[in-house]
Amino acid sequence: MPAPGAKASPGQTRFRSSFRNRPGGTGQAVRTLAFFVQLLLNGVIAGATYSLVALGYGLVYGTLKFPNFAHGMVAMVGAYAAFWLSVDPLHLPFLIAIPIAVIVAALVGVLTELVAYRPFRGEARLAPLITSIAAALMIQAVVMLFSSSRILRYQFPTVRGIELGPALITPTQIIIIVSSVALLLLVYLMLRYTKLGKSMRAVADDVTLAELCGMNSNRVISWVFATGAACGAVAGILLGIDTNLSIGMGMSMTVKSFAAVILGGLGSVQGSVIGGFILGIGENLGVWVLPPTWKDSIAFFIMTVGLYIKPTGFYAKPEDAVVLGK
Repeated sequence: MPAPGAKASPGQTRFRSSFRNRPGGTGQAVRTLAFFVQLLLNGVIAGATYSLVALGYGLVYGTLKFPNFAHGMVAMVGAYAAFWLSVDPLHLPFLIAIPIAVIVAALVGVLTELVAYRPFRGEARLAPLITSIAAALMIQAVVMLFSSSRILRYQFPTVRGIELGPALITPTQIIIIVSSVALLLLVYLMLRYTKLGKSMRAVADDVTLAELCGMNSNRVISWVFATGAACGAVAGILLGIDTNLSIGMGMSMTVKSFAAVILGGLGSVQGSVIGGFILGIGENLGVWVLPPTWKDSIAFFIMTVGLYIKPTGFYAKPEDAVVLGK
């Protein structure tokens, strides 16, 4: 999910060089297979980050039934906070900077809900939609105030890729996949088995009924925003590790996660995750036949085709179908 101005990841660069230098005697079929496997692997890596951002987006929509267009910007805050803490100006160890940055993003998510959304809860859907766009622009402006529009990189040494059959993968990309899957599983277990997770699901089903049962809906919704922002922040940090940081990454994450949520089904957390992987794999395989500059367009083409097949998304709840005009 490279943001505008992003460079290719070290693994992608090494793969292109390796692919060009393969001996011609291996045959066209072997080279084609290697190219396909590499694109598929890149798609899984991209899908892992898309799914994390879409998970946070889906949590908020599933609870409040409105699109949070500030979600990607909050995730960007986590990525930039990790840079400020670990590279410039504080120079903390990266493993210490990560949890602090995630907490910062979670607090920004809670603050956004408190200031921009809570006063308009219960109003027409247009009101929180407009305030979410305003919140996104404000958060982006604050980040630009501290880092301007420079493209930034975490300071990690370049490492040699690992041959995985006919493909190459870097240790960093392995960490991205493992971290993403582990966090997705952790959130699933939290929603399924913990008291907080059950409260989130109860509020998502019926806020009024949950309050009648003694739940504090405002506190639960704050936890929903904090959890969603934390997932987005981790995705932003992982994206920054694999490529770089730019001021456009927030909007890129917002748009891609929104596409993934629509494809998977509005209101469905599982659908959001699956939609993220479908987009990541689909847009990377699409580069096989189209120029890389079409990568973002491929993702939205996949979303459009998916909606033609099932207009409500593959895992949508019936009550959410009205959002898509059905």
